[in-house]
Amino acid sequence: MSLKILDTCVNCDVCEPVCPNKAISLGEEYYVIDPALCTECVGHHDEPQCVVVCPVECIIIDPARTETRGQLEDKYKHLMEAKG
Repeated sequence: MSLKILDTCVNCDVCEPVCPNKAISLGEEYYVIDPALCTECVGHHDEPQCVVVCPVECIIIDPARTETRGQLEDKYKHLMEAKG
């Protein structure tokens, strides 16, 4: 499952630097997560780092983009292969 940042985001800038896949960027109004790059930190950490550091708890699992642990692992492998 890709994660999603809610509109309650206060643009505090703490989530972007902790994302190992560079999936988080500043959107038009608040930070957004690119679902093609989000692996919920699978392959890097035991839990999503953006969720850990978010002071307003506005990052949730996106119900519109469900993925199994295996799919997240495959996405991680693909992303690492693409990096070279």
